[in-house]
Amino acid sequence: MSVKITESVTWVGKVDWELRKFHGEEYSTHRGSSYNSYLIKDKKIVLIDTVWEPFADEFVNNLAEEVPLENIDFIVANHGEIDHSGALPKLMEYIPDKPIYCTANAVKSLRGQYHKDWNFKVVKTGDTVNIGSKNLIFIEAPMLHWPDSMFTYMDGENILFSNDAFGQHYATELLYNDLVDQSELFQEAIKYYANILTPFSKLVVRKIEEFKSLNLPLDMICTSHGVVWRKNPMQIVEKYLQWANDYHENQITIIYDTMWGGTRKMAEAIARGISEEDKSVVVKLFNIARSDVNDVITEVFKSKAILIGSATINRGVLGAIAGFMELVKGLGFKNKKASQFGTYGWSGESTKVLKAYLEASGFEVVHEGILKLWSPEGKDLADCKEFGRDFAAKVK
Repeated sequence: MSVKITESVTWVGKVDWELRKFHGEEYSTHRGSSYNSYLIKDKKIVLIDTVWEPFADEFVNNLAEEVPLENIDFIVANHGEIDHSGALPKLMEYIPDKPIYCTANAVKSLRGQYHKDWNFKVVKTGDTVNIGSKNLIFIEAPMLHWPDSMFTYMDGENILFSNDAFGQHYATELLYNDLVDQSELFQEAIKYYANILTPFSKLVVRKIEEFKSLNLPLDMICTSHGVVWRKNPMQIVEKYLQWANDYHENQITIIYDTMWGGTRKMAEAIARGISEEDKSVVVKLFNIARSDVNDVITEVFKSKAILIGSATINRGVLGAIAGFMELVKGLGFKNKKASQFGTYGWSGESTKVLKAYLEASGFEVVHEGILKLWSPEGKDLADCKEFGRDFAAKVK
């Protein structure tokens, strides 16, 4: 399958409807994904990126139906990660001497993964290649989201090939942003930002400001995953600027794990207290052992405050909460408030451990937390509700 985007640009990627986990098992893809590759036909013929390795044969065969492979003048590798470059080894079997334009870090990545010394042409920000009636302008974008990442801008048709920026893990045959379900699109877009780009928010802002300063007209953003932004492409750029600015909504998220149900009862009582104190705030509860971690991280991203709860086990916390907080710590959320709660039968260290996790993750801990013995009932649950009221008042 191919889709003609403009007179000179054709989408030659792969829609992966079956994908449910990405980055190994690190990222959930409930709606699948796509690996977007683009073929530019001008005086010179250029391929921008390839697809993931399992689809290499299919990709190369389909590409050969679009253009004789030997007619491709060069390849642009905006990013060396395997979902972008996985079909390169198969393609290069047919055109082994064709140049590959990429950053210096991408050379390291591609050599390290494929152990091939292809004809690399290192480019940096501002470098330009004429392809006939148009020029390709390269813009380095390190840590968006790998050190080797870059954008490629094509003048004449004013297209930004944006690599991972502005993408989503979203399988669709419709390709364009204005044709798909907007709720699904933006849910996947914010999830993608929250789980992948949050640690690099300052760099996101800096790169967008840099691109704007170039005064390059923008008619279309061709991403590496998900839709092509052809209708008002700046809308996703403005969303990124919003999300990069310590984003939050009027939401409090409660995340817990429970051994025999006591911590769950605390979470529910705390939620009732929050809602009684502040009827305008959205409250969401997640048992992290039974929830999709990436979806919950997206809810944390949207929240102005969170509460973390766990039973005590072996002088610590339950494993699902510990693993979740390790992920949260790496994302480096900013300007969010938090507290902790938990149950115990004997030693009762869970809330101390959770507080340490929260502080190490950059949250402002605004309450000493609440800890209850065994399975709370009656007055203990009333205390939890009061704790919820107090917490809601502190984060209003």
